[in-house]
Amino acid sequence: MDMGPSAIRIAGVRPELEALGLDVREIGGVTASAPELSTLGESATRYLEEVTDVCRRTRDLVRKALDAGCLPLVLGGDHSLAAGSVAGVAGYHGDRDEKIGLLWVDAHSDMNTPETTPSGNIHGMSLAVLLGRGAPPLRALSPSAAVSPEHTCVLGARSVDVTEAPWVRDSGIRVITMSELDERGVNVCVNEALEITTSGTAGVHMSFDLDVIDPQIAPGVGTPVRGGLTYREAHLICEKSSRTGKLLAMDMVELNPVMDHENRTARLAVGLIASALGKTIL
Repeated sequence: MDMGPSAIRIAGVRPELEALGLDVREIGGVTASAPELSTLGESATRYLEEVTDVCRRTRDLVRKALDAGCLPLVLGGDHSLAAGSVAGVAGYHGDRDEKIGLLWVDAHSDMNTPETTPSGNIHGMSLAVLLGRGAPPLRALSPSAAVSPEHTCVLGARSVDVTEAPWVRDSGIRVITMSELDERGVNVCVNEALEITTSGTAGVHMSFDLDVIDPQIAPGVGTPVRGGLTYREAHLICEKSSRTGKLLAMDMVELNPVMDHENRTARLAVGLIASALGKTIL
């Protein structure tokens, strides 16, 4: 996923946003060392030192963007970076005695801990970290839990590890699965998710993992899972988030150009970002 941000840029994210009348500024980039040059560390938290450093630098750049009066748009990269991006937004608003909501649009709940993870991959632990659980170096990115369960919603989940599921059920967050989306309808479920994340908060940070979309539509992702959102359902989530007027920040993550077909998923990512930042049909 290290080539993901470049693919989104090549797909035209800047001119697309400038066409909406937005002032687009590059605040900076964060890169990680190649795996063979990094310390693997404990098997339950692989590359913890490197991931923590990336998340810390991401957090600081997000704070810099907010201090400059910008809405942070973070391009990734695997979803572990959200432990930094969301911490940055939460810290900025926490200094103003405000809470933030978190809309986690993802095929996975990403709530493993070192004790439950079957893989040791930290991108499957980032939401747990933001809720105050997990490896201490990552938790230290926020002075306390970055977000609270009552203002957090996972939308589109369809792959939860057996060892992770008990904590997901007991955490108090709202998880809207693909089965529920099928049964109740996307519109109703998105309205509920946005109500949870925007009520009593300064606004919502939307962390969008492209693997939430069905891989037939978005093949260029790191961990594809069949049975995901359609093209229009994904856009509806972004469009409705924009219409709240309370979008504080956005992550667009898990784009893997090696798995993509003619940059199709990158172009989709650009379209979704534009929808979240105000593009409409009319």
